Amino acid sequence: MTSTFTVGSLVSARGRDWVVLPESADDMLVLRPLGGADDDIAAVFPAFEDVRHAEFERPSPDDLGDELAAGLLRSALRIGFRSGAGPFRSLAGIAVEPRAYQLVPLMMALRQQTVRMLISDDVGIGKTVEAGLIASELLAEGSARRLAVLCSPALAEQWQEELRTKFGIDAELVLASTVSKLERALDLGQSLFDRHPHVVVSTDFIKSTRHRDDFVRHCPDLVIVDEAHTCVAAEDTASTQSQLRYELLQRIAGDQQRHLLLVTATPHSGKESAFRALLGLVRPELASVNLDSDAGRALLATHFVHRKRADVRQFLTTEDGLADDSLREDTKFPSDRFFKDQTYKLSPTYRDLLEDAIAYASERVNAAGNQGKREARVAWWSAIALLRSLVSSPRAAAQTLRTRSATAQAETVEEADRLGAPLVRDAGDGDALEGFDVAPGAEIEGAGARLADLADRAERLEGPDSDSKLAVLAKEVKALLADGYHPIIFCRYIPTAEYIADQLAGKLGKKVVIRAVTGTLSPQQRLQRIDELAQEAGDDPAARRVLVATDCLSEGVNLQHHFDAVIHYDLAWNPTRHDQREGRVDRYGQRRDTVRVVTLYGSDNGIDGKVLDVLIKKHRQIQKDLGISVSVPDAASAAVTDAIVEWLLMRDQRPEQAELFELETLEHKAQVLEADWKSAAEREKTSRSRFAQRAIHPQEVAREVAAVRETLGRAGEVRGFVQQALRSLEAVLREDGEGGFTADLSGTHVGLRDAVAPVIGGDAVETGRAVRFRSTAAVARGEVALVRTDPVVGALAGYVLNAALDPKAAGPRPARRCGVIRTKGVEIRTTLLLVRYRFHLTLPSRTGERQLVAEDARLLAFQGSPANATWLPAEEALRLADLTADANTDPAFGERTMQRVLDQLAAANAHLESFGDELAAELLASHRRVRSASGEIVRGMRVTAQKSADILGAYVYLPVSGGAA
Repeated sequence: MTSTFTVGSLVSARGRDWVVLPESADDMLVLRPLGGADDDIAAVFPAFEDVRHAEFERPSPDDLGDELAAGLLRSALRIGFRSGAGPFRSLAGIAVEPRAYQLVPLMMALRQQTVRMLISDDVGIGKTVEAGLIASELLAEGSARRLAVLCSPALAEQWQEELRTKFGIDAELVLASTVSKLERALDLGQSLFDRHPHVVVSTDFIKSTRHRDDFVRHCPDLVIVDEAHTCVAAEDTASTQSQLRYELLQRIAGDQQRHLLLVTATPHSGKESAFRALLGLVRPELASVNLDSDAGRALLATHFVHRKRADVRQFLTTEDGLADDSLREDTKFPSDRFFKDQTYKLSPTYRDLLEDAIAYASERVNAAGNQGKREARVAWWSAIALLRSLVSSPRAAAQTLRTRSATAQAETVEEADRLGAPLVRDAGDGDALEGFDVAPGAEIEGAGARLADLADRAERLEGPDSDSKLAVLAKEVKALLADGYHPIIFCRYIPTAEYIADQLAGKLGKKVVIRAVTGTLSPQQRLQRIDELAQEAGDDPAARRVLVATDCLSEGVNLQHHFDAVIHYDLAWNPTRHDQREGRVDRYGQRRDTVRVVTLYGSDNGIDGKVLDVLIKKHRQIQKDLGISVSVPDAASAAVTDAIVEWLLMRDQRPEQAELFELETLEHKAQVLEADWKSAAEREKTSRSRFAQRAIHPQEVAREVAAVRETLGRAGEVRGFVQQALRSLEAVLREDGEGGFTADLSGTHVGLRDAVAPVIGGDAVETGRAVRFRSTAAVARGEVALVRTDPVVGALAGYVLNAALDPKAAGPRPARRCGVIRTKGVEIRTTLLLVRYRFHLTLPSRTGERQLVAEDARLLAFQGSPANATWLPAEEALRLADLTADANTDPAFGERTMQRVLDQLAAANAHLESFGDELAAELLASHRRVRSASGEIVRGMRVTAQKSADILGAYVYLPVSGGAA
């Protein structure tokens, strides 16, 4: 690096000012435009281009504005930072404003030289954001160079979108559907994991022997595993799929220098061996350490974060002993779920069909019992498939009756169970849901004509006249719509979802849009259809959305922005699935205080009532008591549902035993289930206490939150800036009654419209379609979050700042660099300076030193003249920024006053430089503080303030009574 231009210094080239970045060399300068973003970085060759030292131009006395213009300039500057000073290198450049509680995993991670963590916060708290924060920080500081996210294929595109839009990480999708195209573009002998530094990979695709070895050989140095609980299982219940996933993770975790983040909302769920297996991946000692000992808990606390909603609903409160209550955060979750269990009775024709189907299934099961164990299991699974589809809908029943049973091809009992169980039971362990919503099939040898007749009868039952379940659904949906809700209707099978969408279309009202999303669509098509549904409903407050879905949407997909109620059309046989469905809307960012849940069940079909009483209601009660969801033990749950089916099938074949069977066998199995469940609940309750997050104290978080807000601004500042800037640019704003507002930008200056059009779309800008601004970081597509990193907020800040710094800019200039304000808030002349500081940071990591440039903006105030200044405390400078004018100032008098102050301002340089050195020392201390456990990294840090600081604004406050300068 040439000594002519130092890192962080200001140079002039190509007609503009730039900051010299650390990547520069003797013959090439890597430059970022002053105040610009990383996307604007350019390389300049001094031997061929004119490059010279530059000084930031001081304010001009004829660029006068009022006190509002001064505040706008400061806010625009802070919002525009993309390399802000602070202990977290990535926060200024990401498009999400994390909640204070979401910084806890990040702070825990930075205290490890190699990050190994199990992030197990409750559903809806924001584990994806927490993992993304850690990943973006490790990449920004150079501790990691490549990233892989392992997840289910259904969530791969959502992960890709989250990484790109929120964290600026472009990741390639590696799925069964994309790998051939990716491999064709490789050079000879090249691995696609070397070709693409950041990837989102289907866990089930990459675990196969063909691809696993290549992935492990070229695995990135940072790996995130989503839904990590699906990769392990209790020793007695481990499936082949979970075993293969676990073997893959063992090989990945075997490299102790690799960063590894395991993400799951259900790390324990009463299965100690599965929990220990997860912990062992994070750190081998955790697989066997005594977690009841102080040493064991201390070791676990450094690697495990496990919180429920109550832990983060109110974070950083005065009850934690914090002095500054302004740091308190109230995280808005729905306060409650309102449950309604709505019964229905089968119509006479439907009941006749069900009874005949039960009689057929009973005969087949009894007959198969005499033929052999394999035949018995095939008949058993076919019978359950038939009963579940009949209870679901006429269309699902007809398709099942005409489809050959998947178990019919099984050659062994084990194979029959492997093929049959997933299609008729509802796995509670989060196993892959792809393909499990198809009609299961019930036809086996020798029953074609009889099943065909049943299928014909089922087809004739479609419609509310014969299908009372559908009629009750229509009534419940209309009631929710009338109360302003947008419901999701969850079904077990694809034919049922399509049937409901067909039957309800056009019957719910003119402004109701209904669409179905099932496993027939790819994951990307599912999200696209949901977006289309939201757009079709439009901004009309009277418009309503109804989504019909199978369980392909019950995990991982965020639906809280568009929907706020759930209808369980089909009862799941594992209540965890109900909780997963409801968790799609009951999560952070949901605007409703109460999420409504309607559960339909048949009172006379012999199945629903018992499933509801024995499984669903008990699950709700445990959840209410503990505040968290506890998975039902799978074996006990299966025993109960098997007993229900067995009783149903034997009623006609052995009526003398049916009543006794129901009273004794079913009751006994329900008692066993309840005992196992309560035991699991107690273990979960104990684990919540044993494994509560204790590695980071709230005071530590508060200190870092205060530092971040000091540099990057508070949420309230962003809202005030956006509203004031838009009004000054002639936008039309309207409150939306939900804490946000809408803006019509069609009448604003063309420069602003050009700046925001790429983000929100040119049509919205030119046609006057209202753009919605919301007071939360959790927004839907097309909405603007009132946070500093939202692209629209950033574009607005950039426009205001550039217009202020360029006095020749066309169009309105909401912010000004100078001002003379007469106010009752001062007794003698007081000058407020808006100063930008640049810092050169040397941050060692395990991969070597990383050179960075950071920026900070501060308000400094003094009384008197610059040569004999009395410098005021920081809080006094902030108070000045909030003062309003109490009297007019003559423009000519203002220019003369401003000119005298600016002429003497050089006398303040010594203080400004000294203050910059203090900020550099504070920045170094904060970096060391959050990385306190990584001693060898902490010792090598250096921070230097670049001389001289940039004075962006100067504002003189005069007492109203004085009038003299």
